[in-house]
Amino acid sequence: MTDEPQPERHDAYAALRNPYVRSFIVGRSAATIGAQIISVAVGWELYERTGDVWALALVGLFEVAPVVFLMLPSGNAADRYPRRNLAMLAYSLLTVAALGLALISWLQAPVEVVYAMLVVIGSARAIASPSVGTILPQILEPRQFANSQAWLISSFQLSSICGPAIGGILIALMGGATGAYVVAAVGELIFVATLATLPSIAPIPSGAKRSLAEVFAGFLFIKRNPIFAAAITLDLFGVLLGGAVSLLPVLAKDILGTGPEGLGLLRAAPGVGALLTALTITRLPPWQRPGRVLLMTVAGFGVATVAFGLSRDLWLSMACLFFVGATDAVSMVIRGTLQQMITPDHLRGRVAAVNYMFINFSNELGGFESAAVAKLVGPIWSVVGGGVGTLAVVVLVMVLWPQLARIGPLHTLRPAEEDLLPPRAEHAAGPAGA
Repeated sequence: MTDEPQPERHDAYAALRNPYVRSFIVGRSAATIGAQIISVAVGWELYERTGDVWALALVGLFEVAPVVFLMLPSGNAADRYPRRNLAMLAYSLLTVAALGLALISWLQAPVEVVYAMLVVIGSARAIASPSVGTILPQILEPRQFANSQAWLISSFQLSSICGPAIGGILIALMGGATGAYVVAAVGELIFVATLATLPSIAPIPSGAKRSLAEVFAGFLFIKRNPIFAAAITLDLFGVLLGGAVSLLPVLAKDILGTGPEGLGLLRAAPGVGALLTALTITRLPPWQRPGRVLLMTVAGFGVATVAFGLSRDLWLSMACLFFVGATDAVSMVIRGTLQQMITPDHLRGRVAAVNYMFINFSNELGGFESAAVAKLVGPIWSVVGGGVGTLAVVVLVMVLWPQLARIGPLHTLRPAEEDLLPPRAEHAAGPAGA
């Protein structure tokens, strides 16, 4: 027998033993399913009623427009007020918007009113993102956060699988989108209820005076962390150019010859790939060169997008979308971990707001770009061209930020506490700063 200390046993379910994490996961999963149902229902109904791909292009445009005006105020609010309360307000607004869409669908109101509801949805999401994404770091100990992130990503992807399939089935069974919107509203309301069970914690103030520089602190932080900027650029342009999901109603009906059930399966395929990949990642040791992994997976995202655009078979298309989701999950884990590791808590809201605009809403901008190009050259070349563009962005990032490929394990990165001062060598994002 020896007195040498034994390594601590890893508990894969540690986060789920925390009641706050369980409540948050259940609520956010319900809300995600609701959001996916809305996305499927809006795309299906608009294309059925108009038969115009341009109607799908406008969906992303109307959802992303409010972010331009609300991103900075929402990020600052998340760093000054209880994040739980802001999240409850935002998801209450989403509940109202879903019920509004149900009423519009039932009355067969003009499609212009649908776009008004999309503006409300975009506004609510802009308010929610900086607060929802930074609630758990206030509640959990740092050593618990990595495990909770793994389960959050897995539950999100599972919801992304179920949501589109449920949406397609509801539309098929009910012969329209009205009932689907009502179910989506219930999902959003469940999250409001579970958020109410979390403690209301006001962020610790930074002590800085209110100024224009403080408002733009999220931008300044990202600018002074080139590794983070490179990761955001990869995801932004990868999704912007490779965003083929918005064209699925067109491709499913006109190219693959399938109905709403097939559309739901196609929408679920990326979630399946992402879920299985996220679960696999929880059992892998830390990447020694996560920057290289990120570059390779975004390139894989582009290749899978090109293959999807060239496919004429439903099952092959689903396989391509599976790999699109799988590669996107790796990117999400690396970027999310990087963000939380290097961002001080008093800046998390503002950094999350910037991240939300340039990453999360790039899905909507990508949808507009894909549909607009499809209007000019057809949906097939729109998807293929987007995949090729993604590969070009990977090459560009490798040239502009070569240090990304050299960063070490993500857990070695540390926050730059003096984030508003001119950067110094010791503030660089971990050993990769060299």
